[in-house]
Amino acid sequence: MRRDPVTAFIALGANLGDARQAVEDALQALDRLPDTRVSARSRLYCTAPHEATGPDFINAVTRLSTRLTAPQLLLSLQALEQQAGRERPYVNAPRTLDLDVLLYGDATIDSPSLTVPHPRMWQRAFVLCPLAELAPDRVPQACLQAVADQTITPLTALAGGHAP
Repeated sequence: MRRDPVTAFIALGANLGDARQAVEDALQALDRLPDTRVSARSRLYCTAPHEATGPDFINAVTRLSTRLTAPQLLLSLQALEQQAGRERPYVNAPRTLDLDVLLYGDATIDSPSLTVPHPRMWQRAFVLCPLAELAPDRVPQACLQAVADQTITPLTALAGGHAP
C-alpha cells in the first residue's frame, strides 16, 4: 500500500565554496529524490553565521511533497550532504551543504537521529524568515520578532544581487 504524500519543510544552507550554487544544486537534487517533489521554495538569503564560524551563509527553505518516511527523508538529505562534500570536523563547522528537516507534516518526532519540529528552528532567523515565505501560518509573529536582531538579507536586496 502506497503512503499518502506528506508535506515537509527542509532548510538548506552552505558557506563554503560556491554556496549559492550548492543550495541551487541541492534544490534540484531534492526534486529528484524518489517519491518526492519540490512544491515551493523561498528566496535565497545571505546570513552571518549563527552559533557557527566561517563566511556568510546562503540559506533557503523548500516545501516538499514526499512519500518517504521521515527517517528515509533524513537519510536522503544526509546522502546529498555527503555528495556535496560535507564534513563534520566539529560542531557547527563551516559546511559545503547543510540540509535539515524542519517540519514533517504535523508529526512530532523525538528519536536519537531525528527531532521534528527541528529543535532550534525557533531561534534562527535564517530558518524562520524563509519558512514564513512558504508557510506564514506555521511561523508565529512572536517567533519572528524574537529573531529580529539577527541579520538576514534576501539576495535580491544585495547590491547587484551577488553574494558569497
